[in-house]
Amino acid sequence: MATEYGLTAIGNAIVDVLAHATDDFILSQAQKGMNPNTMNLIGAERAVELYDLMEQATEMSGGSAGNTMACFASFGGKGAYIGKVADDQLGRIFAHDTRAIGVHFDSLPLIGGAPTAQCLILVTPDAQRTMNTFLGACTQLTEQDVDETLIANSQVTYLEGYLFDEPKAKAAFFRAADLVRKHNRKLALTLSDPFCVVRYREEFKNLVQNHIDILFANEAELKELTEMSDLDKAIESIRNKCDIVAVTLGSQGSVIVTKDETIHVKAISPKELVDTTGAGDSYAAGFLFGYTEGKSLAECGRLGSLAASEVISHMGPRPLVPLKSLL
Repeated sequence: MATEYGLTAIGNAIVDVLAHATDDFILSQAQKGMNPNTMNLIGAERAVELYDLMEQATEMSGGSAGNTMACFASFGGKGAYIGKVADDQLGRIFAHDTRAIGVHFDSLPLIGGAPTAQCLILVTPDAQRTMNTFLGACTQLTEQDVDETLIANSQVTYLEGYLFDEPKAKAAFFRAADLVRKHNRKLALTLSDPFCVVRYREEFKNLVQNHIDILFANEAELKELTEMSDLDKAIESIRNKCDIVAVTLGSQGSVIVTKDETIHVKAISPKELVDTTGAGDSYAAGFLFGYTEGKSLAECGRLGSLAASEVISHMGPRPLVPLKSLL
């Protein structure tokens, strides 16, 4: 049966605030719970405090799955997004930005609750990013927000691992998984962050083995999921857990694993490495665009590398040129 959408993503609807920072500044914030090169959850007061400490910042709609949808649409893919924003200025910005890039978005905003989520991203001179996320309204995503018609009309539904931090959102995950099975579609998951995997390892293992068709992970996330420090052993242990596993390896490219084959994909070097924010999100977008267009797995991986290369060449997690122009 034909579908209206190639991809529908479910994720934390977040507005990103990006600024350059020194390594010393990141280290100076360790006592406040900041871990370099990872995502750290913060409260509302800490968000205000940290924002005041940041250098000149750039604001743009983000969130991991939101970035993936932006890149997917930039390739020419038709997509939809499910996520919770508040009825406030940042929420309206997020909704406008999402629709303006051609992604269907009609999740009802949260009225009278927490403000729209924001992620304060500090980019160090080595282009690595340290993310500090105030989840706000996006924690109020529930299974009622998962639109069955949307899932039924999408080739692939893509889940963002960060959502596992909230019980309501976790319930939305499993409703989506059930609907994907009911309508004989495909379900993809990104593990999002090593600390996320540590928090919910057993639940992720169960999800991957019993529900997921396509898994995205970077090297650190895969090692945490499998509890193996050796990459080759980690890959072998995940091989039979779902149909396709795509493991990103930074400058070493990626490896795509199925039950029967292992495909090594080269990285595509950016003109200049500026900011790695969104590298994994954009890789997933390129891969899934290729997948929904019926491309070979090797070509899916190449499109992932192509998208990641464009995104890491500038500040911010979304492409600055139409990705379809790079095809």
